Amino acid sequence: METLPRFDDILEQVQAYMPSCDEDLLRRAYIFSAMAHQGQVRANGEPYLVHPLEVARILADMRLDEVAIAVGLLHDLLEDTYVTEESLAEQFGEQITGLVKALTKISSLEQSYAARQAAQAESFRRMLLASIEDIRVLLVKLADRLHNMRTLHFLEPNKRRRIAQETLEIYAPLAHRLGMGKIKAELEDLAFSHLYPEEAQKLSQEMAARREKAAAAIDAIRAELAALLAEYSIEGEVRFRIKHLYSIWRKLNAQGISLDQLFDFLAFRVIVGSVAHCYAVLGLVHQRWRPVPGRIKDYISVPKSNGYQSLHTSLLGPEGLPFEVQIRTRDMDEVAEKGVAAHWLYKEGRDPGADHHRLAWLRSLVEGQQESPREFLDSLKLNLYPEEVYCFTPRGELVRLPRGATPVDFAYAIHTEVGHTCVGARVNGRLVPLRTVLKTGDIVEIQTSPNQVPRRGWLDFVVTARARSKIRAFLNKAEKEPARQLGRKLLEREARRMGFGLKQGLDGLNLKEALAQHGFAREEDLFAAVGFGKLAPREVLAALVRERPEPILPSKVRPLPAGDSLAVEVRGDRDLLTFRARCCQPLPGDPIVGYITRGRGVAIHRRTCPNLRRLSLTPERKVEVHWSLTAGSYPMPFHVFFEDRPGMLAAISQAITNAGSNIRSCHLATEDRCGVVNLEVDVSGREQLDQVLSLVRRVPGVTRVGYGFTQAFRQVLRPRTTQAAGS
Repeated sequence: METLPRFDDILEQVQAYMPSCDEDLLRRAYIFSAMAHQGQVRANGEPYLVHPLEVARILADMRLDEVAIAVGLLHDLLEDTYVTEESLAEQFGEQITGLVKALTKISSLEQSYAARQAAQAESFRRMLLASIEDIRVLLVKLADRLHNMRTLHFLEPNKRRRIAQETLEIYAPLAHRLGMGKIKAELEDLAFSHLYPEEAQKLSQEMAARREKAAAAIDAIRAELAALLAEYSIEGEVRFRIKHLYSIWRKLNAQGISLDQLFDFLAFRVIVGSVAHCYAVLGLVHQRWRPVPGRIKDYISVPKSNGYQSLHTSLLGPEGLPFEVQIRTRDMDEVAEKGVAAHWLYKEGRDPGADHHRLAWLRSLVEGQQESPREFLDSLKLNLYPEEVYCFTPRGELVRLPRGATPVDFAYAIHTEVGHTCVGARVNGRLVPLRTVLKTGDIVEIQTSPNQVPRRGWLDFVVTARARSKIRAFLNKAEKEPARQLGRKLLEREARRMGFGLKQGLDGLNLKEALAQHGFAREEDLFAAVGFGKLAPREVLAALVRERPEPILPSKVRPLPAGDSLAVEVRGDRDLLTFRARCCQPLPGDPIVGYITRGRGVAIHRRTCPNLRRLSLTPERKVEVHWSLTAGSYPMPFHVFFEDRPGMLAAISQAITNAGSNIRSCHLATEDRCGVVNLEVDVSGREQLDQVLSLVRRVPGVTRVGYGFTQAFRQVLRPRTTQAAGS
């Protein structure tokens, strides 16, 4: 049975590396946490207090200060107990309370996926913003997640997979960006075992068998490396490791190779005293074993963005056995294992919010403050991705970018103004398109023009958060003024139609209630929202209508049918209202295009809609749209001509039911032994509609099926009581 953690053991561990630590603070934090969590148990049945104690022990293994360890003991109080911010601040002060608050997830009482996603995104954003000021927030969160992953097997399967996926996409990359290789590897392997249990078990068995087979060669290589150091009087240490499971599995899948073809399956680490000795050992091992061409990496002269430094080389050992040698100094090895905690700012009594160069990347993760929850999470995952490319300016300055970056990302990394005015780029002396993907070693020269401005199409291929946020900010500012003017005109027109009798525009109306209702501080922002189509004019003026004895509502403005909301996303960052164009009735699966209407949002047309020819006269109002992954149903009208005989309506209804669809409305008319029925049915997309039509066509007696309301129906349908054919 696993030994439960003891507070006194943790205290001794902290005092061993920090003799002057505040013991009173740690004891008070422990007692306060124990009292608050009293009676609570975890999913495995053990007392809940075990979790904060384990988090504190992980933080002590990182050799963090007493403030971080106290926060580890208290980190779940605001989220899971009766403790309030006020009582916590009274006991431990504003600093510790602020750190605990930053670690507290925003709970969502809503059951919808969108609401939960928004709460999750805001929790991440708040945590990252707090980490810019004090990196201890992230370190405590990683310790918290690590212990939760160690005990994840006690949860039900769906929750396990969700937490494991989140760990793999966000927390393991965060640990990597902080340079915490040991924690990153454990998080990845734990997540891997829950997401792909069969693959993990199989790979673990294959690796164990291969290591056993290579045991003699491993011992021989380690002894030879030690002998090389002794022969040339280089003081150092030789260690051996096997690459962790998830890293091997990902590389095997990405490269489509077998375990036998993996060159860094076996890795030896040589720890020496100086950088000069690192390069000396590199030369010695190349003399002793044959190096694999193209497999030499110098991370000492060009460190990774997380501060990692080392020399890597792949060699062919006895009987052609491939292995890797990593050569680094003792300081480099500590940084590789512990990352930012290895050169802890607080050990020197410095400001925890100091803008350390190793943490500058954190700011880029939260630059896109106006993004939707899903865009923010997608951007966060992309910018945490561990693979990077290293490019250079013509002057030889190094620019680090994420995988998939383009010259536009490069331009914004240099300066915002360079990005805004970018018109072209030369890569290695050759002109290339702006969407060209850059590779490590590329020399990039950006060409600018004072007449150039950012294009909305750039958002389709830029990958860095900085570039996306700067482009969006510029586009929003450029588009806001025309939208403000349009919104004001639409409101004035709607106000006159509602009988307000305006003579001097909206200046005579008090819009304070409308501003408060819709969460705007200035009238200009409200007008812009109407101009962009985010708000309908009648919706804004509803607050003013309530004050009138008999509100006059325009009869000609008809609201959209209930339930006709679209799972459509407008490309870019504008949260515009969308509706299906009645002329072509698009459905998921159809190629579509958006057209910004005056005050109603974006009309969604099929790309084959004949009305688009007329709309093409104003191309600036055309926007790119695409169907989202959100499932939904859409009303679709169609008509059925049939022979008038008993049971026809029942047979047509049964065919629609067999296709999994539901009938919203039905209008029937018969004349001269012929009938026609106009139906409005719910369908999930083009595929289901085709299935409905196919099954209806097979009904005996059906002569024709088509879309929409036809002139033939209007001729047949009389203003009389609807008849049911054989129902």
